[in-house]
Amino acid sequence: MPCGGAVFGADSSVLDATSVAVELIHAYSLVHDDLPCMDDDVLRRGKPTCHVEFDEATALLVGDALQTLAFNVLSKHLPGIAPARQLDMLNLLATASGSRGMAGGQAIDLAAVGRQLTVGELEFMHIHKTGALIRAAVLLGAHCGEAMPDAMEHLGRFANRIGLLFQVVDDILDAEASTATLGKTAGKDAAANKPTYVSILGAREAKAMSGKLRQDAHDALEPFGESALRLHELADFIVARTF
Repeated sequence: MPCGGAVFGADSSVLDATSVAVELIHAYSLVHDDLPCMDDDVLRRGKPTCHVEFDEATALLVGDALQTLAFNVLSKHLPGIAPARQLDMLNLLATASGSRGMAGGQAIDLAAVGRQLTVGELEFMHIHKTGALIRAAVLLGAHCGEAMPDAMEHLGRFANRIGLLFQVVDDILDAEASTATLGKTAGKDAAANKPTYVSILGAREAKAMSGKLRQDAHDALEPFGESALRLHELADFIVARTF
């Protein structure tokens, strides 16, 4: 996801370390998300979830260890990155992962079960639960290079759009795809009475929304020209994905 760095000529070794840190946070969030006290799921990427394969205590500790390892990786020496910028990067990832980002969004999600949310309330939830880490990943890539403030503004708008886009598509897939295709239990949102874009808007309107979000994401990248090709491809992939 830190392919935002390609727009600004970031060093590949710095991008690698930053990508690892983001993916460690992502992996920890999936392990904890599958726990019985959260979504209580038995499948992830077509395999038994961590607490099913091992046990609940092990899964809890695995998530804790992955989270701390992410900051260990990102706090090590990054060639060409000034200490002040590296602190900004650590702060960005921490904020996106905590109560003002992913963890806070998950708390809202759990509290929303059985409730009928408005589209605005659902968007607020997913801006935090899913969108915050996606936004951080894009902006961290830019921090690895030489991005100016106005460029960060455009990237932030792009990241916000694809963060919501990912969730809209995820809701559509949960409603329409099979467990075998998804690699996780299909139809769980409806079974758990969780508000989704499909349950609120209907499948047709949710798909229309995904098309608008994708176009908005492409429009946000216009100032970067061909250097943002990978980011354009990312927006298209999110819509086309089947898992």
